[in-house]
Amino acid sequence: MFTGLIEDIGRVSGVRTGRITRLEVETALELAEVTLGESIAVDGCCLTVVKKTERSLVFEATEETLRRTTLGDYAPGTRVNLERAMALGDRLGGHLVLGHVDATSKVVRTWSEGAALGLEIALPQALAAYFIEKGSVTVDGVSLTVNRLSGAGFELMLIPETRTRTTLGEKPVGARVNLEADLIGKYVERMMSVRGPGTASGSLTEEAIARAGFGRKP
Repeated sequence: MFTGLIEDIGRVSGVRTGRITRLEVETALELAEVTLGESIAVDGCCLTVVKKTERSLVFEATEETLRRTTLGDYAPGTRVNLERAMALGDRLGGHLVLGHVDATSKVVRTWSEGAALGLEIALPQALAAYFIEKGSVTVDGVSLTVNRLSGAGFELMLIPETRTRTTLGEKPVGARVNLEADLIGKYVERMMSVRGPGTASGSLTEEAIARAGFGRKP
């Protein structure tokens, strides 16, 4: 599990395809502290460290991972957001992030607003139920607040610190990004779909949850 607070911007130094894809990523993370088999979020995708060198980490990605994420687009030189898994007792500065990408999407608009950078990202219909204004979303591994829902998209504002510490400020219109919807919304919807309204805990209806800002609107 992760928090969506990026620890380093790494650089892809090698891609090897075959029966399984291997990605080598150069990083400024303290590699002496990284162990083989540990999980690291690479642009929001939870990957396992299978090898490390003096300056880099090596990960493996299956065909399923490549289908569901942007990892298949990577080439030597691609910059990626990196975060090590959180430890119990850490401060949760972002929000609970699994590192399981729900969908990819595209940047559809960018604009400046004072010192901040605005991004509008297309919202896949399959994820729309999990998005609320001022709720949380993970974009390329970065924990962000949904500033506004705008028809078929959602808007974000990047403060200068976020632009410096992540790759999001570099994304042009048309760039693909990894999305992970808020974990809480997924469980609420799943619970309601299995139990249905009017079952045990009858006060917890789909309409009540929607009025509170979660799930689908009635």
